[in-house]
Amino acid sequence: MPLLAAGTPEEAQITSRESGISRDGQEPFEIAAAEPRSTFAAVFGIGEFRALWVAQVVSVAGDQLARVAITLLVFNQTRSAFLAAIAFAASVVPTFVGGLTLSGLADRWPRRQVMITCDLSRAFMVGVMALPWMPIGIRVGLLFLVTMVSAPFTSARAALYPDILHGDRYVLGTAVTLTTLQFAQVLGFAVGGALVGFFGVRASLLADAATFLLSAAIIQLWVRPRPADPGRPPRGTTAGLAPGGGPASGLRAGLRLVFGTPALLVPMLFGWLSTFYNVPEGIAAPLGHALGGGDVAVGLILAAGAFGASVGAVLFGRLVQPRQRLRWMGTLATMSCAVLMLFVFQPPLPVALLLLMTSGLFDCYQLAANAAFVRAVPHRQRSQAFGIAQGGMSLGQGTAMIIAGAAAQHFAASDVIAAAGLLGAIAAVLVVLLSRISRAEPGLW
Repeated sequence: MPLLAAGTPEEAQITSRESGISRDGQEPFEIAAAEPRSTFAAVFGIGEFRALWVAQVVSVAGDQLARVAITLLVFNQTRSAFLAAIAFAASVVPTFVGGLTLSGLADRWPRRQVMITCDLSRAFMVGVMALPWMPIGIRVGLLFLVTMVSAPFTSARAALYPDILHGDRYVLGTAVTLTTLQFAQVLGFAVGGALVGFFGVRASLLADAATFLLSAAIIQLWVRPRPADPGRPPRGTTAGLAPGGGPASGLRAGLRLVFGTPALLVPMLFGWLSTFYNVPEGIAAPLGHALGGGDVAVGLILAAGAFGASVGAVLFGRLVQPRQRLRWMGTLATMSCAVLMLFVFQPPLPVALLLLMTSGLFDCYQLAANAAFVRAVPHRQRSQAFGIAQGGMSLGQGTAMIIAGAAAQHFAASDVIAAAGLLGAIAAVLVVLLSRISRAEPGLW
């Protein structure tokens, strides 16, 4: 994107960040690398962050419980790895649809209002899923819709964080957020199988609906209302387009921004590498039963990677200097996939859990990728850009899970995971090469 003429030095810096190139020729994630590290006390000292954090804890834990419930229900009734993978993907893929079509809502309407509306909508749909006579196909379909509605919520929250957290507080706050997500997944996955078996699918879904209601109440009470972004285009127009462009034109503008700006494209591609190292989640049911652990092993398999990621995010965000985070990003991204290649040796359950946890530890590079992305995106299109990035990630993960589920019908689940690790490592090396090319020859982009 070309630089626009700017008046003051501050305006010039804002314009350069929106274009992905600074005034001195550096990329935005290089400019930010010299910032000092923040502390957890500074991050949790902000009341709005604490409220969003608590809301995330309760809702994500409930989500994982519902996800395990539906996946196990499908697998136990059909004994099909492919159908179980489809059921799991129904809680992932819709983020792509929602990310493309709904994430821009949080750039046009107050983000707090969008989050509360999404929570109430999801609580209603999950409550319908809990009806005892509800067919399994309808439940999977509602799970698809619940996940799709999650996209504008996630985009609004992601767009709100930079307004609450500044400087390296944003990086550490992102570490806390990712750690919370992973830890909540650990709890939900680790005990999900046992809880579903003890309480049943209906009770698990009702618990999930209650978490959405609680999340909406927390946001209503403790997150400060803000008007819609004053820099956004008026209704009936889209950023950079003439009036009357419509939603499709807005989507095209967002896609041009993300794919046409190297400072956004490179960290987004790093983020999308999770497509490969999240494959074990999609075939956790057949893998757990193949390793002789049953439903409990399924929960442990899903929890292992999330536990490793939670530990890695805390250590990486708190102990590693900002500049080092960026330098290590390519290596860590490659290792997060490459370690899964060891599944080719058909490891027993304890070793498999260790490998998954190690892969999760290397996932900490996502902190650097996320920080680089948010520093380069224009404020007026922040939610839409996050939605596109998250949507692409979810589409890749869901597609990979479905392919892995189909492959697990004919090959050992361990071999499928090893193949995903190999492909992911190759993709990571290619992204590193693209990153170096974009810095050396910006004109190629």
